[in-house]
Amino acid sequence: MNVILLGPPGAGKGTQAVRIAEKYQIPHISTGDIFRKNIKEQTPIGVVAKSYIDKGQLVPDEVVIEIVRQRLAEKDCEKGYLLDGFPRTTFQAEALAGFTTVDTVLNLDIDLNLLMKRLTGRRVCSACGESFHVSFIGDAKECSKCGGALIQRADDNEETVNNRLVAYTNQTAPLIDYYTKQGTLKNVQADGKIDEVFAAITRVLG
Repeated sequence: MNVILLGPPGAGKGTQAVRIAEKYQIPHISTGDIFRKNIKEQTPIGVVAKSYIDKGQLVPDEVVIEIVRQRLAEKDCEKGYLLDGFPRTTFQAEALAGFTTVDTVLNLDIDLNLLMKRLTGRRVCSACGESFHVSFIGDAKECSKCGGALIQRADDNEETVNNRLVAYTNQTAPLIDYYTKQGTLKNVQADGKIDEVFAAITRVLG
């Protein structure tokens, strides 16, 4: 079972990815994790990737594609995989099709206004890192876990969140169109509770 997971920031991709990987016994492959692993192990491709990252530049498509190709060739991917964070463009999607067959593309579909509320309402403890939401804690200023001060992360303000959502929409729209034409895209409503969204995912994956 070869699956790609799409969805905007705050849609719950990370939470659902863990559950999918566990239920279907396939590795959850995040491009960020692959980069970190290759850089830490100083593999040839990791050294190349680091040279761009250190300069604050985007890692070129060819390098990203090669890193994913090598990862999918590893033994634990023989029965399938869950790709998260790749592909990001139709160019990457076409390259991916050159070395693997994608069975299902899960698109976590959610109203962007709801995402705005989710992300701008997030509060993080400055001491222990625990995450909370104003819809549950109201105007509380202290962490219920350790008593530390609750803060809003700099990237959780409305302007930054809006920029992230617009960028995601612009970047992903062509991908959604591409996989719709391939007949592999499945939309899953992601505005419900975690268990409800996972139940919808399992209905799609079987």
